[in-house]
Amino acid sequence: MIQIAPSILAADFARLGEEIRAVEAAGADVIHVDVMDGHFVPNISIGIPIVESLRKITRLPLDCHLMISEPAKYIEPFAKAGADWISVHVEACDLRELLPAIKKLGCRAGAVVNPPTPIDRIFPALPLADYVLVMSVNPGFAGQKLIPECLEKVRALKVECDRRGLKTPIQIDGGITEDNAPAARTAGASILVAGNAIFKSGDYRRTIATLRGE
Repeated sequence: MIQIAPSILAADFARLGEEIRAVEAAGADVIHVDVMDGHFVPNISIGIPIVESLRKITRLPLDCHLMISEPAKYIEPFAKAGADWISVHVEACDLRELLPAIKKLGCRAGAVVNPPTPIDRIFPALPLADYVLVMSVNPGFAGQKLIPECLEKVRALKVECDRRGLKTPIQIDGGITEDNAPAARTAGASILVAGNAIFKSGDYRRTIATLRGE
């Protein structure tokens, strides 16, 4: 089953509540929330108060992607704010410590890997991850183009999951469009994060269905 996770980084923040309700009505499965600290990535974005507000207006899972330098300090505040899924970067923490800590808070725990990082950095923690996020752009800004080599990382991750008998969902985030979504799905991604492709389209329902392969 392919899930679509609209990234609200590309939404109209003056109408954020309306935008969330619109993608929910259009068939979105998850709301992807990009959290940036201006240190781990060169930008600052959404924080805990926004997550608290979003929790009040949607029943969809809130997928908080922590692009921050010290994620261990913030997993509990985000969980309390209403996050359902929390993902953290292998480049920023010891996944073998933090993934179980996220689960203890009642959230799904995700492991994230950036484009320059070898995919096998994730492998030691793979049994602990509820999902793995493969970044297909360098994180920090919306609107970038997908790095094609990252699809090879998705394939390699899928092979490793299959070898271990794991059904771990693979999420891909960065530059996903209607044109490259089929390649991402074929590579093994089952959760597609899309920002501009959805929020800059004129028809959220049609775009989400197309990204899903319907």
